[in-house]
Amino acid sequence: MSPPGQQNNTGRPAARPGSGFWRSFSFAGHGVWHVVRTQRNMRVHLLAAAGAVTAGLVLRISAVNWACVLCAIGLVLTAEALNTVVEALVDLCTDQFHPLAKIAKDTAAGAVLISSAAALGVGVAVFLPRLLRTGG
Repeated sequence: MSPPGQQNNTGRPAARPGSGFWRSFSFAGHGVWHVVRTQRNMRVHLLAAAGAVTAGLVLRISAVNWACVLCAIGLVLTAEALNTVVEALVDLCTDQFHPLAKIAKDTAAGAVLISSAAALGVGVAVFLPRLLRTGG
């Protein structure tokens, strides 16, 4: 670890004692903004999340249903962010095709697919019965 005020191996200034906690939020925010700005699928997931939140407000879902919907949204957004991490790390390690690099990228993308399918299931379970009762 570098002494305070010097560069560490990430290219960032080393954290000063007592400032790391709040600075970590800034770094996290930069990471979230990077994913939103550079990943089309993250923007698609955010649009779907906004739709689910809007539907929850309109249909006045219960607190338990809100918990399920918000957990599903969090799961998908987290999976998409981690997929971006895997892609960046693989690209950092090699610019040539390698079967293990393909497995890493494909598996990370598969995790997003699995979480999205689970979120769709939550959406159907939460919203479909209400929509059928209200007539559409």
